[in-house]
Amino acid sequence: MENRLDLSQLLKRQNCVMTRRQALDCGVHPNVLRRRVRPGGRWQELLPGVYLTVTGTPTRDQRDLAALLYAGPGGTLTGQTALARHRMRGRPDVVDVLIPATRHRRNIGFVVIRRTRRLPPHVCYEGPIQFAFPARAVADAARDLRDLADVRAIVASAVQSRRCTIAQLEDELRDGPMHGSALLRAALYEVNQGARSGPEGALFRLLKRARLPEPQLNARLYAGDELIARPDAWWPEFGIAVEVDSREWHLLPEHWEETMRRRSRMSGFGITVLNFSPRQIRDEPDQVIAAIRNAIELRRGHRPLTIRTMPTA
Repeated sequence: MENRLDLSQLLKRQNCVMTRRQALDCGVHPNVLRRRVRPGGRWQELLPGVYLTVTGTPTRDQRDLAALLYAGPGGTLTGQTALARHRMRGRPDVVDVLIPATRHRRNIGFVVIRRTRRLPPHVCYEGPIQFAFPARAVADAARDLRDLADVRAIVASAVQSRRCTIAQLEDELRDGPMHGSALLRAALYEVNQGARSGPEGALFRLLKRARLPEPQLNARLYAGDELIARPDAWWPEFGIAVEVDSREWHLLPEHWEETMRRRSRMSGFGITVLNFSPRQIRDEPDQVIAAIRNAIELRRGHRPLTIRTMPTA
């Protein structure tokens, strides 16, 4: 009875997931274990030596815990798996796990193993599930990506939602491996220049490539002590602001309404406001550049607006 109670408590704590070693330690006979995990049995083997003790499709929590049990002591979820744990964008098809560099495990099934000499000294927990803090998760996820837009998106999401700071991401960039870090380095450069979202970063790169006068990104504009707005890009010498329209960053109706009010305020102070969508920046870069260049030419030589500019913090 004591063994069955121990087994019941273990399965309750581990969401019906356990290892072969744990099952044997709880008194399950090897023959019983074999019968339960054979095809059509009451249990299913999710990974080598890791079992789900119910039938049906495993939940995300069960898959994540199975990956950690397969990884062994110190295993920590990272990358997009950990991002999903932090309620950020994540990839549901694989589970990324950090393990000590001296341990030998291989990628198998839905598990991607990352051997490292730099296990996180501090981690987050949801029940028995251990996962990396946001900065480490972002850095590890970025090194797997091949598209700068995707890296921009996770960096911007982490910074905008205040899951982590730019300084923490820079620490991860500095302390982590150089291999695969180029896109993370580029995205952090953009954020340091003031870009705070993926679409804004794309605009910043487009402006540099077109060799237009360099704007201030996310600067605060004041009339006296009154804050007018904080446009995505601002040319104080011309009185021109560019705003990137992205539903991704205006998910709630009140956010969109505030965007409209902000643009009306800018226009009321004589600011020329240009609006572009992320799709235009991506698919119609020549038209975007032409519109900005034309606005600059029209304002060139005009008296500067009496607007005080405070650079982004």
